[in-house]
Amino acid sequence: MRLPLPSFVRTTTFRLAVVHAVTFLIFTFGLLIYLFYSTAGYMRSQSVKELDGEVQALAAAFNTGGMARLNQSVVERSSVPGPYFYVLQDADGQTISGDFPSIPDEVPDEESVETNFNYQTLNRNGEIEVRSANGIIIRLPNGAALMVAYDLGQRRQIVDRIIQTMWTALPIGLALSLIGGLIISRWAARRAEQLTRTTDGIISGDLSRRAPVIGSGDEFDRLSERLNAMLDKLEHLMMTTRHAGDAIAHDLRSPLTRLRNRLENDLRDGEKVDREESLERTIAEVDAVLATFNAILSLSRIQAGDAAKFKQVDISMLGEELAELYQPAAEDEGLSFDSEIEGGLTVDGDRSLLGQAMANLLDNAMKYTPKGGAMTLRVRTNSHDQAEISVTDTGPGIPEADRERAVKRFVRLEASRTQPGNGLGLAMVDAIARLHHGKFELCDGPGEPPATGLRAALLLPKAQE
Repeated sequence: MRLPLPSFVRTTTFRLAVVHAVTFLIFTFGLLIYLFYSTAGYMRSQSVKELDGEVQALAAAFNTGGMARLNQSVVERSSVPGPYFYVLQDADGQTISGDFPSIPDEVPDEESVETNFNYQTLNRNGEIEVRSANGIIIRLPNGAALMVAYDLGQRRQIVDRIIQTMWTALPIGLALSLIGGLIISRWAARRAEQLTRTTDGIISGDLSRRAPVIGSGDEFDRLSERLNAMLDKLEHLMMTTRHAGDAIAHDLRSPLTRLRNRLENDLRDGEKVDREESLERTIAEVDAVLATFNAILSLSRIQAGDAAKFKQVDISMLGEELAELYQPAAEDEGLSFDSEIEGGLTVDGDRSLLGQAMANLLDNAMKYTPKGGAMTLRVRTNSHDQAEISVTDTGPGIPEADRERAVKRFVRLEASRTQPGNGLGLAMVDAIARLHHGKFELCDGPGEPPATGLRAALLLPKAQE
């Protein structure tokens, strides 16, 4: 049966600490191994180099003065305390001079051979101590043999000290790596815990909660910023949905109530009712309700981007077509209509949606501009090299404090409650602007207070040549 792991072992904090500890430990161990081999290897190479130097010096003495000169050099070197040992034997194997009674290894028949051996000596306390040595044994041209060796005791002490240091440093490095890993992982876990508390608060219904941003610019800050942006959008959508429900109930209650009352009256009055007229009024009420729901569906599809079929659109030509269509309608309402259209202006977009946005702006201006007023349609390039589609009128306008709210779904200002509509016209224009990577602006028109009028402008990026 497989036992479950403790809960703390499964945490990211523990795993980060282990990863940090293992990484630090591997680095420390590798560094110590490198120091060991570089130090011990350097000492060995220096010893071999110095040993070769001694051998070359004695070989030069033999070449210049023969055995007598070589023996003199061996005696002189043996009499001076130092790390080197010498043994000189004649061709018969008899020791002539040196530090040992004989060469402690087999002499080669020719050239040289490396040797390692142990020897006994007295330490500082007068006790016998076994030490190690490394050397070279050379067969001289006359058949004599020469050994030059050096004591390995000092080098071994240094190597032992390095090994001891390694075994001391490893547990210290392990402890430090664990502590460092715990500190780092706890910091990361604390940031993650802050995000967890934020999401728990949101799950419990508090949409005002936001993830903390400490200003370090790290990935946790970037994650918090994106999470907060998502939460802002979510809160906005929830408020919009709540407001939309209230607005739908408000705008549909009246026509549905009238429809029910009319049908009830017609049913009660029976034959006294003109059934054809009653059915026509009923159909008109149902059409108004269906128009509201169709507008909601269209706006949702536009905001989701499902309705977009982008291609290059000549908005100058589109503006001329709508101007030709709306001019007589405006004159019938007692309004002065004018248009200023720059030729050959194109954008990348959906022609039907752009036409719907223009129509909504023109309908809005005709609806709220009193008789004797004026409205103007403009299609031009503005000072920021953007394509501008704007409609200005001399109506009551929209107060600056209400302009941001006016483009929300189902928002109808108090002055517009007496006019037919569903509060989706400007919201749809704003959604179309966003879909086309543009901007929708509301500002004062050309009139004077209190009838300042309104300028509604759709700003879009021009099509690339």
